Amino acid sequence: MSAGFSKMDATESKSQPRPFSIKLWPPSQNTRQMLVVRVTDNLTTKSIFTQKYGSLSKEEAEENAKKIENVAFATANEHYEKEPDGDGSSAVQLYAKECSKQILEVLKRGPSSKDDKEVLVSEEVSAPLDTVFDISKGVRSFIEAKEAEETLEPLKEPGNSYTKICFSNRSFGLEAARVAEPILASIKNQLKEVDLSDFIAGRPEAEALEVMNIFSTALEGSILKSLNLSNNALGEKGVRAFGALLRSQSCLEELYLMNNGISEEAAEAVCELIPSTEKLRVLQFHNNMTGDKGALAISKVVKRSPLLEDFRCSSTRVGSEGGVALSEALDTCTHLKKLDLRDNMFGVEAGVALSKALSKYAGLTEVYLSYLNLEDEGAMAIARALKESAPSLEVLDLAGNDITAEAAPIVAACIAEKQHLSKLNLAENELKDEGAIQISKVLEEGHLQLKEVDMSINSIRRAGARVLARVVVQKPEFKLLNIDGNFISDEGIDEVKEMFEKFPDRLGSFDENDPEGGDDEEESGEGEGDEHELETKLEKLEVNKEE
Repeated sequence: MSAGFSKMDATESKSQPRPFSIKLWPPSQNTRQMLVVRVTDNLTTKSIFTQKYGSLSKEEAEENAKKIENVAFATANEHYEKEPDGDGSSAVQLYAKECSKQILEVLKRGPSSKDDKEVLVSEEVSAPLDTVFDISKGVRSFIEAKEAEETLEPLKEPGNSYTKICFSNRSFGLEAARVAEPILASIKNQLKEVDLSDFIAGRPEAEALEVMNIFSTALEGSILKSLNLSNNALGEKGVRAFGALLRSQSCLEELYLMNNGISEEAAEAVCELIPSTEKLRVLQFHNNMTGDKGALAISKVVKRSPLLEDFRCSSTRVGSEGGVALSEALDTCTHLKKLDLRDNMFGVEAGVALSKALSKYAGLTEVYLSYLNLEDEGAMAIARALKESAPSLEVLDLAGNDITAEAAPIVAACIAEKQHLSKLNLAENELKDEGAIQISKVLEEGHLQLKEVDMSINSIRRAGARVLARVVVQKPEFKLLNIDGNFISDEGIDEVKEMFEKFPDRLGSFDENDPEGGDDEEESGEGEGDEHELETKLEKLEVNKEE
């Protein structure tokens, strides 16, 4: 398979740079086959479980092992698709957990008789496989006509009950698309979910556009609830190639257009081609080249989506003008539960505009507003709004917004009200010891569901680190504290590590900590000599009242 990129892929390379990371998901075909062998061994060899329930013959174990692995992979892959920018570690854990669960179920059932030999995996787990047709497993690769005929054969079976198809991770050429066309047209009326993400990779632009046209025409008129066109470097031409399909949709509940190279013109095409979004609950638009003008078009889609619950427009190069437009549009989405606007250039004005919308979100559970250039004014406006709304907020992300200790009392007052908070990210700000201690103090009472706190790179010293560590280590559900990249003395690090002595895995590394960092010790009063005085003074501060 050619490793080159087409012209259409070029738009993707222009998107904002991302740090290199190792992806743990999906596993290679070889890894999956090794797992099947391991599962087979678990079903046939002597163990505490086979002694209790009995073992299977090798032939029956191998058959079960393949089905168990398929079910586990499908479950983990569905989990991974919901968070595609993660490293896949949680999907790997789920993959292993699901395998273990199914092995035990098969052993408890015991060897099958001739009459029920076909029933090798529980009906409860097998049922979803009858409705989901997924060819995305294994290595990312081209698919040509002959393989398409063989692979898509199950879709031609009379009376099949497939309601979801996933063609992701396989790159369709023109001939393969022509094989798929009549098959898709024959089942389009039964389909509810279509995933065509990453299905033209490496194809020349002209061929890719024709493939998209073929799929669009074949599926035109289907009544879909979910449509995923992510990772296809669409651009305006690609969006319009899907015009027939998009125009025919009036019941969409989920639309995914992530990493599509969508510019201003492409965003306007999206707005133009989708006639109705009245039922839309999920709109994800991550990692595009939208900019302010494109955000104006997307804001029109948002404005006519009153039932929206999950909106993601992160890493889309949106500045102040577009941020204000999106914020005003979000004012109508009072059912919002998850909001992700990370990694844009909103600035203070857009942050203040956004705060007005946030005040209306009674059901909000997750809000990701990191790297938006909010500064103190924008952050305080948002904190004030959230303090009076979103009583069940679980995730609060305000990292990288130049928030200083001056804004800490307002931010802390907001956090004090969020007793369901499980994850708090305030990394890469300038909270210093004053801010860290004020926020730590409000976390003392309640917050029993708190799992993660990130205050890395905040110019925190020994005093702030000690108070924060002492508070979070006592939380019953706590999993991870990250205070790396600060100015904590060696003595301070030793003290924090001692607090986490029983739970070392819950404390992040200190690889980037600089015990001698910071040049403003005298001015800020944060030197080693008066840390105890600073801590004592700040512990007495009132943080639940605004000036």
